Amino acid sequence: MNRRNALLASAAALAGAGVTQTASALATMDSTSQASFDTTMAFMDAMGKGDMDAMSALMADDMEWHNEGDKSLPWIGPWKGKDAIFGFLADFSKNVKTTHWENQDAFASGDTVAVFGRMKLLTTKSGAETQEFTFALRVKVLDGKVKLWNWFEDSFAVSNAFHGR
Repeated sequence: MNRRNALLASAAALAGAGVTQTASALATMDSTSQASFDTTMAFMDAMGKGDMDAMSALMADDMEWHNEGDKSLPWIGPWKGKDAIFGFLADFSKNVKTTHWENQDAFASGDTVAVFGRMKLLTTKSGAETQEFTFALRVKVLDGKVKLWNWFEDSFAVSNAFHGR
């Protein structure tokens, strides 16, 4: 599978939605926390730009990506390893377009980074767009690589849009 082609739609959606990295972080962050924060923001930036090589370079080989929510959505569930994650992202990009993305707060403590924000999605299955909803993200970074990407969203609103309800 060509990762770059598989994710272009998703990356373009993020870039077109004006993904911003407005984040608040303590100026007194220790070096481990700062490195974890920087890795997480670099990964988000690479994803938004569709730079699959940069994403891959920032991922641990055994990285786990876990989306919480309604299991009837094709992008909910855990994926482990780069190939599985890039495959899931290709499926995700076929099903939704990000129409709004705004990181509102982000902070790091050691190897853990938390990001909170607001977003909107347009679902390709039904053509329905969600109202703006909040998301939360928990990231674990080990040795400069993203080890865990744990995503939480309002899957009720997303599911309703996806299923045309």
